[in-house]
Amino acid sequence: MRAVGAAWAAGIRYFDAAPLYGHGLAESRLGAGLRWHGDGSAVISTKVGWLPRPAFGRPTGSALFAGISAFRRDMNYSYDAVMRSFEDSMQRLGTDQIDILLIHDVDRRNQGSRYQEVFRTAMGGAYKALRFLREQRLVRAIGCGLNEWEACEDFARAGDFDCFLLAGGYTLLHQTSLTSFLPLCSTRGIGIIAGAPFNSGILATGAVTDARLNYVRATPERMRRVADIEAVCQRHAVPLRAAALQFALHHPAVTSVVPGAQSVAEVEDNVRMLAHPIPADFWGELKHERLLDSLAPAA
Repeated sequence: MRAVGAAWAAGIRYFDAAPLYGHGLAESRLGAGLRWHGDGSAVISTKVGWLPRPAFGRPTGSALFAGISAFRRDMNYSYDAVMRSFEDSMQRLGTDQIDILLIHDVDRRNQGSRYQEVFRTAMGGAYKALRFLREQRLVRAIGCGLNEWEACEDFARAGDFDCFLLAGGYTLLHQTSLTSFLPLCSTRGIGIIAGAPFNSGILATGAVTDARLNYVRATPERMRRVADIEAVCQRHAVPLRAAALQFALHHPAVTSVVPGAQSVAEVEDNVRMLAHPIPADFWGELKHERLLDSLAPAA
């Protein structure tokens, strides 16, 4: 609650949640925080695909989160499941309108060999539900919240989407989306919400022992690359966190960056890092040292 209040006081007005996060707790807490601190002008995004269900004493998937509700998580991308998920989310958030609704976790990382099958199900069910909600003006924008730009591009080419929340896919460590996906979004006017700019930890902590990269321990190769980026940061007096937060915002397709914060201190640090001045020479040296794709906008 205090973190939501600190974000609001800092001028932040976009908040992202999902039924998956804490098995409903994230939406309930965000809704309560915004009712206490907000004035109704917040822009809220949430997701469909994961459904919290009564666990009867046996909640599942607790290892992902610090705490979860007494619910298990089921996955369902059918039309009816998405409509129910939308109504459940509105109840937890305490709102009668959600601004952005995203299809969640239809990528190879989450679906494995079932990706193509789940993709077809999502396009045949979830996508149709989202389009109906947008046509009825119950949501303002529709998209997907995914971990892989390749899956985002599949959806972009298959349907009429307004935005994508790409988590960890366009960061100081990952720029392959520059080859086709981001140019496609720029051409079509599709907005990109850059999620997980710290790649789940390592671009906030640096190359420390047991640093996490996309929720697992970073490989020695990635540790060395982050250490090399840190060295450039030190030469230019730029905190690694500032570079990580500001990098994605230079791309014209990127409309927002979502780092996440669990405390007032983290909110305030994120705000400071976003405002920290970064000289053009810093980005130039990263490119010269081949630590940043030469095509990446950085000014």
